[in-house]
Amino acid sequence: MRRKSNLGFDWLSILLAIATAAGIFFLTDYKFWFLAILLLNMLVSLVFAKRYGKAALTVCRLLVGALFVFSSFTKGVDPLGTKYKILDYLAVYHMDWLNGMAMVLAVVLILAEFVVGICLFTNVLPRLAVLGASLLMLFFTFTTLFDAVYDLVPDCGCFGTAIKMSNWQTFYKNLVINGVLIPLVLNNKRLENRWFGIPMQFVVAIALALAFMGFEIYNYRHLPVVDFMNWKVGKQMNAVTAEPSRIYVTYKNKTTGEKQEFLSPNYPWNDSVWMSQWEFVQQRVEGGTDYLGFTAMDEDGNDVTEMLLNTENLLMFTSSDLTKVTERDWARVKAITEAADQHGYYVVWTVAAEPEYVEQLREKYDFLYEAYFADELEIKTIVRSNPGLIWLDNGLVKDKWSAIDFPQGEKLNKVFE
Repeated sequence: MRRKSNLGFDWLSILLAIATAAGIFFLTDYKFWFLAILLLNMLVSLVFAKRYGKAALTVCRLLVGALFVFSSFTKGVDPLGTKYKILDYLAVYHMDWLNGMAMVLAVVLILAEFVVGICLFTNVLPRLAVLGASLLMLFFTFTTLFDAVYDLVPDCGCFGTAIKMSNWQTFYKNLVINGVLIPLVLNNKRLENRWFGIPMQFVVAIALALAFMGFEIYNYRHLPVVDFMNWKVGKQMNAVTAEPSRIYVTYKNKTTGEKQEFLSPNYPWNDSVWMSQWEFVQQRVEGGTDYLGFTAMDEDGNDVTEMLLNTENLLMFTSSDLTKVTERDWARVKAITEAADQHGYYVVWTVAAEPEYVEQLREKYDFLYEAYFADELEIKTIVRSNPGLIWLDNGLVKDKWSAIDFPQGEKLNKVFE
């Protein structure tokens, strides 16, 4: 039976979704008229869903699938970043008891998003993929709505560190996706793959899932294969000319529940007693278009950032938690430090620790030279590893390594060639 004409509302809805997606870039805050347009588009999709043509449904499937794949890639390339973001959410929702599962949750969430996206894009198990996309979008939509209204977490990390969006932009983005997803949900029975049977489609889906999980694990153990962060190889870090951003961090007293906001790094992060009584809640960024994202201090509180970024051939070890540096790591650090000394390289540490603890380690490891202090969050953006190593030459990022990839033997010699 020939379907009734919908007067082109299917294509109109798709084009409106694409247009509003572009408009989101310019609308960072709440706009009633824009929200009304997005809701109207969802209503049109709902009313005319049953009249969507095959071509329009295919375009909807490809759009939703591509977006899910892109989103999962930007997070899968940096699973530790997603873990940190999940910890932020667990803190604001008072679910700290799940902190130990944050890494697992990150990997599973990213993997689910990828499988749904790639299955939609390749038309593998499309009905199950639409169901999965619906459940994910239901969760994402309500979560980002609360974020937008109550400003719980300043950046949801929906696209990892690749694309930063405000909470309202993120919520708008999810409404756009919903407008394209609704026709797929209401036409689920029309979605099918005529090329492969169900068993083969399951085999393909499992193979793709395993491959992507391997991709996530690789990026977790090593460093992101595509670095979207500020300290990427080849970037000149002392050439920042824009107005600096201001990072505010909020901490909560574990006993009284009192919350205090500080301008980073102007808070007692190096006071072990204070840190044991307060826990991190969230951070937000104000102002600026480009920010170094790093301030290093010596033991006396003097800013040494400029000095570090104007030093030739600087090898800087980083650690957001020195207690987790293993003896195997220390052995590799010693080898690198001794080789650096022989070739005239300058070696320092930048850590988030109390000076007293650093002094204890220095007595044990006499190759732990100059140590400077920085905010834990800032250190994590330099190298996604604990410990990590970055090679700077007058502020130019020459290379960086995770602990598992610290250069040894011939690879270490090549660093000094």
